[in-house]
Amino acid sequence: MNAIKTIAARACKSGATAIFVLVSVAGCSALPEPPVRPVLYDFGPASLPATAPAKALPALALATLDNAGQPDGSTAVHYRLAYADARELRPYQQARWSQPPIQLMRQRLQAHLGQQRAVIGTLGAQASVRVDGQPPALLRVELEEFSQVFDSPERSVGLVRLRATLTRPGSLGESLLAQRLFEAQAPAPSPDATGGTRALAQGADQVAAALAQWLEASGY
Repeated sequence: MNAIKTIAARACKSGATAIFVLVSVAGCSALPEPPVRPVLYDFGPASLPATAPAKALPALALATLDNAGQPDGSTAVHYRLAYADARELRPYQQARWSQPPIQLMRQRLQAHLGQQRAVIGTLGAQASVRVDGQPPALLRVELEEFSQVFDSPERSVGLVRLRATLTRPGSLGESLLAQRLFEAQAPAPSPDATGGTRALAQGADQVAAALAQWLEASGY
């Protein structure tokens, strides 16, 4: 009789353990999944000329970039479905820029312009630096478009458009020297955020190189 009681006790104990394990597993499976962190992108290394310029150009002051194409401070990677409604700017949910695009674009401009000249970026330095007795020319840049544009569900480009305005500060204000609109469209290798960010980085390089060439050809 005692043996039967022992076996029954062990069976009850085993059953309780099994129930506890099942409850524990069920409780674990009910826990919420950790949130998926967005993938961060930047422009990668700049595509700079392999050879140094023949001569250094005058110093240039680069003002803070203005942003007309995206909400201020936004790090979202944006795209447009031109085949549906090109007016709607849509953000990828799981992709972000490491910094706001205007900051990444400024870094890219500094890298290209700095190959040929000193680039001055702070207001205090702009006020103190002189080139032949005059303050350096001031470059203002407005980023008008910076998005991945889909012509079809499978085909898209990275569209970068900016307006550059060059002025000369003086005692009576700034004198307009030159102004030009730059645009680049680079094909995206894939119809997603990875392809879009790669195309936009390539477009940023193309625009920055074209702007640097324009300044040099214009004599500034």
